[in-house]
Amino acid sequence: MAPILAFVSAISSRLSLLALLISGCGLVAMTVLVAWSIFGRYILNDTPTWTEPAVLLLMSWFILLGSAVGVRERSHIGFEIGLAASPPPLRFLLKLITEVLVFCFGLAMAGYGAQLAIGTWGALTPMIGISQGWDYVPISAGGGLIALFSIERLLLLCLKGDDLPADAHPAVSEV
Repeated sequence: MAPILAFVSAISSRLSLLALLISGCGLVAMTVLVAWSIFGRYILNDTPTWTEPAVLLLMSWFILLGSAVGVRERSHIGFEIGLAASPPPLRFLLKLITEVLVFCFGLAMAGYGAQLAIGTWGALTPMIGISQGWDYVPISAGGGLIALFSIERLLLLCLKGDDLPADAHPAVSEV
């Protein structure tokens, strides 16, 4: 199982970095578009109407991809006091249940996000003229990443056991 964990960890690490880079670029692009919108409205007296839907689309991307990275790095909200107070066998079981639930949630996001994207692909977004399906692709992509990152966490939990800290994620060299 260790070679599988090393493979999944290597892929997860690269995808996490890519998602973080895309999120960061999206945040910068959103800031530029909002500044352009304000400049157009108050200086040029000609509001660019396409910036608002573009900003909302960018926001979806960087929020959902950034959230997936947060799941991998365990920087999200958790119920740590319950885990710390639990005896080791129960703690292991709770961590296992948590990872399975996170995996199912990620799969549901990926599946339903894809259905929404496919169902709205034929309609165009006003002002920016792209498919409305692009509004839902980030849900599917973020959900897929969440599912993949929880598989990595499940493998790590099964291989290394309960002695792993809650915020640990594997590096390829550790496996």
